[in-house]
Amino acid sequence: MSQSLTLARPYARAAFAVAREGNATAAWSDALAVAARIAADPQVSSLLLNPTLPNAQAVGLLLPPHADEHFARFLGVLADAGRLPLLPEIAAMYEQLRAEAEQVVHATITSAADLPTGELDALIAAIKRRFGGRDVAVRTAVDPALLGGAVIDVGDEVIDGSLKGKLARLQTALAN
Repeated sequence: MSQSLTLARPYARAAFAVAREGNATAAWSDALAVAARIAADPQVSSLLLNPTLPNAQAVGLLLPPHADEHFARFLGVLADAGRLPLLPEIAAMYEQLRAEAEQVVHATITSAADLPTGELDALIAAIKRRFGGRDVAVRTAVDPALLGGAVIDVGDEVIDGSLKGKLARLQTALAN
């Protein structure tokens, strides 16, 4: 996996540079997401590894209808280099670069039940304070197995305030 990330990094940076120069970061985000979903499909990924598949057909298979000519050329470069299977990693890295440039923190809040608007707003405000006032884009999820509380996942930082997590920590403390 780390080799895939190493290989994908320069392509993600190049894609972001081209998109930013063309003031089309959102459009490239959408196009990369579509192409990455297609490339991640097991049947498509095995097809992309087939050396008899012409590059033009591979690009045509992955090219979203709304993509611009620069994106099509980008896919062509990936195809020529044999890097189309890296599209999911490239798309993820592109989103990280975009979030950093736009000063946005992406957070996932998973709770045991739907959070009332006031509680959700308070959590968003706390995340914003913790990350230096950056804007916060939140995705919510419900997992009844948490029993209560919430788990907040922000990039590579996880804050587990769930009852299930607290019980697991208590169990570990008592076992030691």
